[in-house]
Amino acid sequence: MDKVTGPVLTCTKLRHGGRENRGSADTERMKRILVIDDEEWLRDMVEMALSQKGYDVMQAENGGRGIEVARNELPDLVLCDVNMEKMDGYVTLSSLRSEPTTASIPFILMTGLADNAGMRHGMELGADDYLPKPFTIEALYAAVEARLKKTQTVRQEAEKKLTDLRDNLSLMLPHELRTPLNGILAYGEILAAEAPTLPPAEVAEMGQVIYDSGKRLERLIENFLIYAQLELLQADAQKVSSLRNKRTPFPSKLITERARGQAELAKRVDDLTLELADRPLPISEEYLAKIVDELVQNAFKFSDSGSKVSISLSDLPNGSALAVTDQGRGFSTEHITKVGAYMQFDRKLHEQQGLGLGLSIARRMTELHGGTLVIQGGRGRPTTVIVKLPKAAA
Repeated sequence: MDKVTGPVLTCTKLRHGGRENRGSADTERMKRILVIDDEEWLRDMVEMALSQKGYDVMQAENGGRGIEVARNELPDLVLCDVNMEKMDGYVTLSSLRSEPTTASIPFILMTGLADNAGMRHGMELGADDYLPKPFTIEALYAAVEARLKKTQTVRQEAEKKLTDLRDNLSLMLPHELRTPLNGILAYGEILAAEAPTLPPAEVAEMGQVIYDSGKRLERLIENFLIYAQLELLQADAQKVSSLRNKRTPFPSKLITERARGQAELAKRVDDLTLELADRPLPISEEYLAKIVDELVQNAFKFSDSGSKVSISLSDLPNGSALAVTDQGRGFSTEHITKVGAYMQFDRKLHEQQGLGLGLSIARRMTELHGGTLVIQGGRGRPTTVIVKLPKAAA
């Protein structure tokens, strides 16, 4: 066990602390803290101190018992000694981090041997903080309150992202599925019932609407499946390694073909400008084509006809940069930081198609190949999306 020279906390100070220091603990759910230490007097002292702040404190006399309590009670925070005879703090921490139900519980290691190597080892295992022994009551309060506050902030941010995601899906998904489907069903019904009486030109026009609606629905489903596959792929180190061995030896031709294809679909061939250095890229042709499609399609979608969309491929000291620039309305700084799957901005003001997956797919594909995707610009200024890839191995 850790040897501590003298009492860590004084009973006098605790007795006079009273429960007036609870703050907002009475008005919110009482935070539960698990203290794991093989020294009973220290557990009692910590419990007394934290109880006076309005916390609900549980004790465990060793790591094995602490893991059991944590599994059953799911505390808001764990304070755990490092040096314990039956199971030390590192093993306890590792065990809790390996289980889904306890992996995210904030964990503070207490130790009288807070050397750099030990602290680094604890952090590598997933410790959130260290509390060196001997510590004062003020240090204990500061460590606990700081960790709980940070956890609350992270939780609030996650809840906000979940709310935004739910709102975006509820707003976009019905529209994105029903709009092309309605076109297919409506014109299909007319053709099935009245085709013999319709002029050929009208039949052709309806057939074109059905085709365009089908392609829109196909792209929606395709992007949904691609994004799901990429999320699964990033967890497989072997597949990621294999992916990074892919090459596009002559990217200029591919980029030109895909960009012109998107320009033709947008009926804006004259708006497209290209400046491409032909250097091998460490990415498959399939993935590069998808990135170009998504970035160029977005550039045309969010800019006016007659304004330029520029694409460049240039050398960097340690790789290459693919940049797509448009003269559209631009992203605000806030929106740039929030770009993600199923996120669209100002949809109520500007009609959009798709689930907002394009940029996320391009970013994920880039990151899987060891690169980065950045967005430059601002509201009312040109937007440039830059895909930076490392240098292809010889």
